[in-house]
Amino acid sequence: MKKLLKYMKGYTRECVFSPLFKMLEAFFELLVPLVVANIIDVGIGEEKPKSYIIYACLIMAGLGAIGLTCTLFAQYFAAKASVGFVSKIKRALFSHISSLSYTEIDKLGTATLITRMTSDANQVQSGVNLTLRLFMRSPIIVFGAMIMAFTVSPTPAVVFTITIPLLALVVFGIMCGTIPLYKDVQGKLDGVLSTARENLTGIRVIRAFGLEGKEKEKFHNKASVLNKAQLFVGRISAIMNPATFAIVNIAIAVLIYTGALEVNNGDLTQGEVIALYNYMSQILIELVKLASLIITITKSLACANRIQGVFEIKSSQEIVELPEGDKKYSVEFKNAYLKYASSPEYSLENIDFSALPGETIGIIGGTGSGKSSLINMIGRFYDASEGAVYVNGKNVKSYDMAELRESIGIVPQKAVLFKGTLRENLLWGNNNASDEEILHAIELAQAKDVLDSKAEGLDFEIEQGGKNLSGGQRQRFTIARALVGKPKILILDDSASALDYLTDSRLRNAIAGIDYKPTVFIVSQRTSSIQHADKIIVLDDGKIVGMGKHNELLESCLVYSEIYNSQFKNEDGGEAK
Repeated sequence: MKKLLKYMKGYTRECVFSPLFKMLEAFFELLVPLVVANIIDVGIGEEKPKSYIIYACLIMAGLGAIGLTCTLFAQYFAAKASVGFVSKIKRALFSHISSLSYTEIDKLGTATLITRMTSDANQVQSGVNLTLRLFMRSPIIVFGAMIMAFTVSPTPAVVFTITIPLLALVVFGIMCGTIPLYKDVQGKLDGVLSTARENLTGIRVIRAFGLEGKEKEKFHNKASVLNKAQLFVGRISAIMNPATFAIVNIAIAVLIYTGALEVNNGDLTQGEVIALYNYMSQILIELVKLASLIITITKSLACANRIQGVFEIKSSQEIVELPEGDKKYSVEFKNAYLKYASSPEYSLENIDFSALPGETIGIIGGTGSGKSSLINMIGRFYDASEGAVYVNGKNVKSYDMAELRESIGIVPQKAVLFKGTLRENLLWGNNNASDEEILHAIELAQAKDVLDSKAEGLDFEIEQGGKNLSGGQRQRFTIARALVGKPKILILDDSASALDYLTDSRLRNAIAGIDYKPTVFIVSQRTSSIQHADKIIVLDDGKIVGMGKHNELLESCLVYSEIYNSQFKNEDGGEAK
């Protein structure tokens, strides 16, 4: 939590004024019992005129009005500081998460990151708000009431000196016991959110296989574990209110008894007994508030530590100066190996090949053969565990991330478009692109017919995830988005799987005719998509088992010929040669 306090910079005034106004409110509130005592002892006891009582009541009303004004100011400053503080944390957290590599994000998990940016951050905001408003007020009322009680009468006031330490022991003891438990509750909340997210993302698949009942049971089990943890810590926290009430009420009973003896002896007036009772009641009310505040602060501290835990995770991808490779190659792999953090085995082994500028490289292999892993290493989404990857003769580990990725256009397997206009989506490739450049990229991506069918043109509003477009339309627009940036290296990761063969062929011909001649990597399950490539790399179980042109591989690579023959059959059922 301490490390997060740097984001409070700029809100020093609010952090001072909010407690200050609460202290003023507390000061005026401590004067009220004395006014009440004066009304009883002087206004009623000495039979003063009614105007005296009215005058005293007006003083009380004035103290209340001043206290209300102070409260409003305190609330304003506390809200401004807490909202601003957490807004800075959220922005910094989002920026930090964006800087992490895929390795760290895979370790943390999407559900955990969402929880920490939403639920945890909101808990921290509530904690800061209540701390600024109440953390100073409650102790001032408690100790102020004890001091005021001694000014009224020292003998009965001794009850206060015994009561307050007992209350502090109960409150802080419960707080220390619940902090780790609340942290555990937030961790279990991650599990519930993870299951909910997984179900919402895959709702079509779940319904297709009729597994709604099984998934409901799975969610119920996770929610039950969370519920039990919340009930357990809730029961411990619930002890606080009855324990504090019991201690204070016992103290009030002792106070009234000793006060009555003092009144009989003539050492104390009836009004002063009422004043002492009011001070004890104030302590009770404030300690109930303090108990609730401490529960909130406990949750906030646990959540703040979870947020801080994300900040403490550093990206494994640092920029280091390494020897350069051969600059004549656009992309070069030198005995590269890749092992994912969660896997004990290598996903890619001994990857060794090079691509010249303007060449088209086809990558093919069975499911899970490592095709996407290989192209992810070019953009340094994952670092090579051993060996090296070079782009334009420079080790990718020596590149500034922005510089490296500006030169690469990537079209991922899953076509993702964002809510907004078509123009806004395509400008991701190049913020400064003109409408003419965007239209040219759309034409290259074979999506002009889709654009022409939309009356709004480039202002066509795309729904979240591109849900108002078909799979093929989404794929073509994501290809256009990559082409808008005119990348030196264009990577198509199975990004034409939803296109028919004719559109796929036109797309490849259009890319081959691009005037600035990028190096193109085509990852595909279709041999028809890569058979005209300058070089085809065949992967099997993370290893290169074949490399060359289409005709060469048909003769020399069993894996490639099997894939080809499974896709192209003669009409009589024989294998295509």
